[in-house]
Amino acid sequence: MNFSELLIIALAAIFVQNFIFSRFLGLCPYLGVSKQLDSAIGMGASVIFVMSLASVVTWLVYNFLLIPAQSNLFYKIFNLDVEKIPDLRFLRTIAFILVIATLVQFVEMVVQKTSPSLYRSLGIYLPLITTNCAILGVSVLNIDSEYNFIESLVQGFTAGIGFTLALVLMAGIRIRLDMAEVPKPLKGLPIAFITAGLMAIAFLGFSGLSLE
Repeated sequence: MNFSELLIIALAAIFVQNFIFSRFLGLCPYLGVSKQLDSAIGMGASVIFVMSLASVVTWLVYNFLLIPAQSNLFYKIFNLDVEKIPDLRFLRTIAFILVIATLVQFVEMVVQKTSPSLYRSLGIYLPLITTNCAILGVSVLNIDSEYNFIESLVQGFTAGIGFTLALVLMAGIRIRLDMAEVPKPLKGLPIAFITAGLMAIAFLGFSGLSLE
């Protein structure tokens, strides 16, 4: 592992394989919180924090608790009979969701305490980070891609940056759309969906970016 490999992971997560525009994960908060710039930035910062910590914690949980016991240091440290402990990798999704739910609860309490106005503007979308498929997606992709600890952290952090970039861009466009003469049938979510589609097409231009 070197800096160039980490840079490739970062560029891919932000631009080439953006979780919203390429993987189509996390569309609910993307469309629901992108009406105002402040709420978009607040949600983006929360997602970056949760994605980064979730990537690290889920990697540790998977590699030190769920992998086959024969190669698990956790059981060897506590002198447990590793041959009697089954392969727990089938619990990956449940374990990851529990980790993410815990982190989101922590973020929700911090935001509610430090910025009540932001907490109110985010509304139900803040606790919905628990079921945000982008958060679970980055944790699963880290394992499926066989990333190590540092690569998982970089993937989680930069995927959050890519998510925030999409939110902020969408918020800026929707603010302009509110002042534009949009045909009545297209006002609200219809024009937002059209805009999201055009932005996804624009981000397809990064797919030709050589990361080798």
